[in-house]
Amino acid sequence: MHEQVIIFHVDDVKLEGILAMPDITHGMVIFSHGSGSSRLSPRNQQVAKYLQKAGFTTLLFDLLSEEEDLVYSRRFDIELLTHRLMAITNQIATHPEYKALDIAYFGASTGSASALSAAVQLGSQIKAVVSRGGRPDLVINQLPQLQCPTLLIVGELDFEVIKLNKQALDQMFCAKNMVIVPGASHLFEEPGKLDVVARHAAGWFEKYLLTYSRKAGI
Repeated sequence: MHEQVIIFHVDDVKLEGILAMPDITHGMVIFSHGSGSSRLSPRNQQVAKYLQKAGFTTLLFDLLSEEEDLVYSRRFDIELLTHRLMAITNQIATHPEYKALDIAYFGASTGSASALSAAVQLGSQIKAVVSRGGRPDLVINQLPQLQCPTLLIVGELDFEVIKLNKQALDQMFCAKNMVIVPGASHLFEEPGKLDVVARHAAGWFEKYLLTYSRKAGI
């Protein structure tokens, strides 16, 4: 396993990320975290470690600089966050060391909205999306154009978000599925529930990302 801190320059700001690449990798999963979170999110770190063991390279990075994150409204600026995610994706896609890897997104909370919006705009460049406790309804008007296979994971006790995810799912015409994790709340804080999320995510990426990566000779 090779892990490194990687610095991105976007919009005249410096964004820090953590990239972890297994010795044999099947593709890259870029994380888009929720409002008020960062590359150090313990929940996303836990999922990332599971994906790494499954053979996926992971990239967790800050969507906002430290100064920007102090402005509360920016945490919910889906257009800005989508722009940042797309810029980072394009930098990875042209990087000599990583450009052969196919790319998927893992979005959490409001980060799911930026992941889905970026996937719509980048088209076939994004091979799959997984959303954990996400808010796809925030970009519901874009969802009919979504091409890549998309999995929505929601906690059974997260009643309002279940409704919003079902509404979003109805607007998707790509390969799609929704998983409701029994006994889980919005943050999946209950023992073992985040492991369930990670297993579903890994299974989705193995189904839709691993095939492309094998074709690329990774």
